[in-house]
Amino acid sequence: MDESFDVIIAGGAIMGAAAAYFLTLDPAFTGRVAVIERDPSFARASTTLSAASLRQQFSIPENIRMSLFGLDFLRTAKERFGPDTDLAWHEGGYLILASEAGRPILEANHRVQQAEGADIALLDPAALNATFPWLHVEDLAAGAYGRSGEGWFDAHALLACLRTAAKAQGAHFITAEVAAIERAGDRIAGVTLTDGRRLGCGALVNAAGPWGGRLAAMAGIVLPVIGKKRCVFVVHCKTELPKLPLLVDPSGFYIRPEGSFQICGAPPAEDPDAGDDFEVDWSVFEESIWPALAHRIPAMEELKLVRAWAGHYEMNLLDHNAVIGPHPQVGNFYFMNGFSGHGLQQAPAAGRAIAEWLVHGRSVSLDLDVFGYERIATGRPHAELNII
Repeated sequence: MDESFDVIIAGGAIMGAAAAYFLTLDPAFTGRVAVIERDPSFARASTTLSAASLRQQFSIPENIRMSLFGLDFLRTAKERFGPDTDLAWHEGGYLILASEAGRPILEANHRVQQAEGADIALLDPAALNATFPWLHVEDLAAGAYGRSGEGWFDAHALLACLRTAAKAQGAHFITAEVAAIERAGDRIAGVTLTDGRRLGCGALVNAAGPWGGRLAAMAGIVLPVIGKKRCVFVVHCKTELPKLPLLVDPSGFYIRPEGSFQICGAPPAEDPDAGDDFEVDWSVFEESIWPALAHRIPAMEELKLVRAWAGHYEMNLLDHNAVIGPHPQVGNFYFMNGFSGHGLQQAPAAGRAIAEWLVHGRSVSLDLDVFGYERIATGRPHAELNII
């Protein structure tokens, strides 16, 4: 081996950066950590192409707890990274709408959220109309509204803070890609990089985002995580929409403010493996999103389509939930994969959990065993119902 590290993290976007930050922050960790990232511009990273939002409106308690820590992390960023830190955190709220058919699930999720201390209000159509007078409510049964603790932020700024801090704390950042993984029985011995270097490691962390399944396969491990293309459209509505939150419609689209504009998106009718496809599907907006937007927010009948981009969700095909922690047999191979669209907001909690696994042998701060790999190996889904 050319060089050895106690921990190698494959993937340097938000997950890898968060793991490196928390690992090097722990006084009990005295080893060497390397973060391998093929593109430090992050031009195609899920982190920087996402809608960069945070919510507590999940159906599983552990997801709520992870995002609550993400909220605290954003709120205390100046204490962690310095008084000049600006993550542009805006608590504009989420509004998840339901038809009569979807109301029981919305109400059940709301009970879970209340039990976890999330500040979510359940509104009937009259309350929705009073709070958001621009909203068409006749075909709605209810809406769940985050009164505080939900909103959106600057993903680029958060990523830069984590990477800069991790470097200052001793992490090594290497521009390359993992080309092969050397496995010796039930251990990972090292990796070969695309530049030809061979690095030994005490542990390997899979933080490869949509490519997490491919990385696991290099070690002979099955991980049902692939990239799913999602397009984000920037629009401008001529009519002011006071208190517009991040709104999620029963039809599947979402929309939220972005400065003087709005951004929106929706899952396409067909959802294959994205591969290396980053082309915008303009027809998704014209045929699906815009008609639904105009129905729900009549002022959106007149809008200007400004621009768009496409990025990839790292989708866990089993249950749309994260896989966090060590492999049960290959004990020095660690997962932080498959967050299925809510990874950015949960990266601080995931990074802390992986650091605790590496240093202390378990996730100390939060019990995240429900996200362990064992359910993948046995095909037992633990499904998150609120996927956006």
